[in-house]
Amino acid sequence: MSGRRRSRGVLALGAVDRKVRAMAPVVAVRELRKSYGELERLHGISFSVEAGQIFGFLGTNGAGKTTTIEILEGYRARTSGEVSVLGVDPARADRAWRNRIGIVLQESELNPVYTVRETVTMFARYFDAPTPIGRTLDVVGLADNADERIGRLSGGQKRRVDVALGLVGDPDVLFLDEPTTGLDPAARREMWRMIDGLRAEGKTVFLTTHYMDEAAHLSDHIVILRAGTIAAEGTPDELSRSLGGTSDISFLLPAGTTTVDIEQAAGAAATVGGGMVRLRTDSVQHVLTRLLRWAEDARVELSALQVTQPTLDDVFVQLAEPDGDAGGGDDAGDAVEAPAP
Repeated sequence: MSGRRRSRGVLALGAVDRKVRAMAPVVAVRELRKSYGELERLHGISFSVEAGQIFGFLGTNGAGKTTTIEILEGYRARTSGEVSVLGVDPARADRAWRNRIGIVLQESELNPVYTVRETVTMFARYFDAPTPIGRTLDVVGLADNADERIGRLSGGQKRRVDVALGLVGDPDVLFLDEPTTGLDPAARREMWRMIDGLRAEGKTVFLTTHYMDEAAHLSDHIVILRAGTIAAEGTPDELSRSLGGTSDISFLLPAGTTTVDIEQAAGAAATVGGGMVRLRTDSVQHVLTRLLRWAEDARVELSALQVTQPTLDDVFVQLAEPDGDAGGGDDAGDAVEAPAP
């Protein structure tokens, strides 16, 4: 075994096999439906994930994210539709396929007595050709904590251990569920750098998160799920632009001026609150040009001037709000049917 490497990693694939895999999506979902009795949780969703992407899968609680992911991971049976992960139907997956996926749950309970190295080593034994332990710990930034007991780690370090357990099997695709929930801002940024590094390693990452800035920073492509249907998909920039060109212009109200002065100068409606002027416009350049020309002529300063464009947060709030949803979250479905064997 030591002299043989499985024929699947980026470095181990033959030229022809590499070309075929590059052309085929890592995840392909077509008309996926899932019902629990009379309640249909997924209403025929379709999407695909390309090799090497960080794919953001977003949605409110109860939108169907957990149901979808468990189907992709092979732990839940679907009602209808076609699903392929790494060219295999997860419902008929074998041990060889499971060796090629990594799963990082939102929460895990690890034995606090074992060290980081011991914990990762134990999990590595489940895989046919795991990544060397030292290499795995390097990737997740825990090389200096290898001999530290799990119970003595910070929250961010424990989350890195979770990711290490998902990566130690050298997966082609990693399902990464809410990787930074509960972490402080500094730990979140460190986790982002680590996930960015996985892209450089050639891994495909299926990411779920409730942090829109996280999704925007990390994801190459995003799907927003709403009440069991796909409400929108695209790159973060494409989704942000989907709200149209409306932007906010804000600045401190100059001394000696009124809202009427600003509106006449800008040619747009303005509101004032807390000493700040705010204008919403679809013609940022035109309005700014008028404002700056007026400020120059009137010899006033537009302090704290900012132009804010729509963000992924705005898109999510607009698209993900349920409206007449059938009710019940993903957990409701879990109570109806046990995961598929």
